[in-house]
Amino acid sequence: MSDDTAQDDTAQQVQQHYDADARVIAPVIVSTRAATGEREDLSAPIIEEFAHEIGFICRPPVIIPDGEGVLAALSELLVQVAPAVIITSGGTGLTPDDLTPEFTKPMLDKEIPGIVEAVRAHGRDRTPLAALNRGVAGVKEGTVIVNLPGSPTAVRYGMEVLVELLPELCDQVADIRSSDSWG
Repeated sequence: MSDDTAQDDTAQQVQQHYDADARVIAPVIVSTRAATGEREDLSAPIIEEFAHEIGFICRPPVIIPDGEGVLAALSELLVQVAPAVIITSGGTGLTPDDLTPEFTKPMLDKEIPGIVEAVRAHGRDRTPLAALNRGVAGVKEGTVIVNLPGSPTAVRYGMEVLVELLPELCDQVADIRSSDSWG
């Protein structure tokens, strides 16, 4: 079987697995150690747990090293999958290769600073280190993109906030509103 045939078969399996009417969350795990197999990723299962809680489907994660690959991963998901939401985990700190916000922000059509402010505030109730999260959030071509820190605990705190926001946020982005909410 050729590589092209194998990729087509994989794409068909992915398309068959997902309900076309369901909202899809696509996790992007930005971790050099997870990408090289040095460490198991523990963030994607947390994202999936919370996605199911609000009736969203969670794709298998894209796991990439810290740095410049963020732009390519986000761009590829936007073009090939067009999920309702992309949640990145990792690359929001202060080390030289923590560049997730730098590659996310320029591609956004609209920023939504209140999301990351809420995530930081919720995390700060538990640890002052939450203030170090430099993540950004916004919308690109109908997809909500949110940067969360890489720690599984921080992802859990972030998802606790996002489950309260994502259904309404996705309705607004898709311009699905009941007539009583227009204003």
